[in-house]
Amino acid sequence: MNKADIIYGMHPLSEALKSGKSIDKVFIQKGLQQDSTRKLMNDLREADIPYQFVPKVKLDKITRKNHQGVIAYTSPIEYSKLEWLIPAIYESGETPLLLILDHITDVRNFGAICRSAECAGAHAVVIPEKGAAQVNEDAVKTSAGALMRLPVCRVKSLVDSVKFLKQSGLEIVGCHERGKHAFQQKDLKGPLAMILGSEELGISPALQSVCDADIHIPMKGETGSLNVSVAGALLLYEAIRQRNEHIELPQKG
Repeated sequence: MNKADIIYGMHPLSEALKSGKSIDKVFIQKGLQQDSTRKLMNDLREADIPYQFVPKVKLDKITRKNHQGVIAYTSPIEYSKLEWLIPAIYESGETPLLLILDHITDVRNFGAICRSAECAGAHAVVIPEKGAAQVNEDAVKTSAGALMRLPVCRVKSLVDSVKFLKQSGLEIVGCHERGKHAFQQKDLKGPLAMILGSEELGISPALQSVCDADIHIPMKGETGSLNVSVAGALLLYEAIRQRNEHIELPQKG
């Protein structure tokens, strides 16, 4: 994390919020009871910016300067609202294609997934406020800049967001090793959101319970699983292949 990515101090953070600067998350020292702290929390809630109470020692490890009990990480991107994005996709005449990332905390995996998603023409990546990789300059670099062009929707609850997507006509497909169908056998041409979980934790049971279908990527070798960013690329391009299979490609020469 670069020093430029950090805002510390109550007043600097308040000014950043007023200016509309994109904030990724905020750490607030446990036990602060000032009126200014309560006002800051209200401002953060209104702006849908996640905050977390942490011990002072954690803040001191981040910076030795006078942080006044508040440290914020800025975000290099502007997050999109899922509730606004889906109607806009339909209005444009396109068929929604989204990725939902559950427990993906590695910045490089996240960046690589977003790179594949943008290259494939996916409409957005959906991540949770908590338990997700930090969207920082390292993520942007790993994505080869794709994060500056791909909508990222950060939501409080993935389960609630999935329910909204289902109400909006999207099919929700979870991808994990126990999935019922091989991914090539599943119809992926309609409005679709595919869920990817981490290699360690997979997809949470709560999300699995609201999936319409589940798929797996067949494995021939002895290695147990693919890297999640590779799996994401395979799924995206299978969806694109199915959607474009009726389109005749131009002949060379």
